[in-house]
Amino acid sequence: MSVSVIVTVKNEGEAIRPLLDSLMDQVRQPDEVVICDGGSSDNTVEIIESYRRWLPIKIVISANANISQGRNRAIEAAAGPIIAATDAGVALSPYWLADLVQPIEQGETAVVSGWFEPDPYTDFEVVMGSTVLPARQDINPDEFLPSSRSIAFLKSAWAEVGCYPEWLDYGEDLVFDLALRKKYGAFVWADTAVAYYRPRGSLRAYFRQYYAYARGDGKANLWPLRHAIRYFTYLVALPAIFRLIWREKRAGWLLLFAGVGAYSSRPAQRLWEHTWGWRPPARVRAFALIPIIRLIGDVAKMMGYPVGLWWRWRHRHQIPG
Repeated sequence: MSVSVIVTVKNEGEAIRPLLDSLMDQVRQPDEVVICDGGSSDNTVEIIESYRRWLPIKIVISANANISQGRNRAIEAAAGPIIAATDAGVALSPYWLADLVQPIEQGETAVVSGWFEPDPYTDFEVVMGSTVLPARQDINPDEFLPSSRSIAFLKSAWAEVGCYPEWLDYGEDLVFDLALRKKYGAFVWADTAVAYYRPRGSLRAYFRQYYAYARGDGKANLWPLRHAIRYFTYLVALPAIFRLIWREKRAGWLLLFAGVGAYSSRPAQRLWEHTWGWRPPARVRAFALIPIIRLIGDVAKMMGYPVGLWWRWRHRHQIPG
């Protein structure tokens, strides 16, 4: 069965090269690489064109397309019955495509979850990756919903569930996953099909990312209980702890430190494994960043989620289902 790798891009420039280089290095070469460009104003398309001598590239131009629209346009143009989706900004392990599509080619499933690992370039990105990205051992394969930077599915399955939701700009891959899960059940998990993904390199970029993710959750009405718990924690439980600190300083501070420690424990375990060769002062600074990153991420989510809910209410008559 032929396999089409699909990607969406916009103004990636030189950053597209690691992905294309890693596609060239695949043990199982794609039968085609369909790239939808959302209207780049830089040299992204020219760089992609320069790889035609090594990769069977097909470029689709769809100006001003969002990510969902770009993915759908690329899949529509794909000739293969098997689609392997990834993103610009990643680099793929050499066995990524082979391991990702094998269960589908063997008739075991219609959908395969790939995996992703942090690919940090700086010390700060090591901390960011350890704080926000799960490790393999954190995952329950039966419940895992993959990012569309590493997933494979039958083109017929994509059509059966109504494609990627074009009314969503963020969180679209989770809505797509949930539709596939409802139709086909739990996915096969190919944790050796790894896409290496660079974490955000600054707190500002991280805030923008998680604000957009939470806004997408609100638009799609995803994880309402999870967001409600976050609001309760910050608006009810945390003020209660501060009142306790005011009255009973020792008990209040102990409770606050215990809560921060519990909230940071799993990221700290991941960071301990990722920084075993660091000198003690640098390691201490790295661990001190964990609660700061988590706090900023939570604030971003609490700001973005109601914006998404408001958008959903205003567009409620335009949302399918």
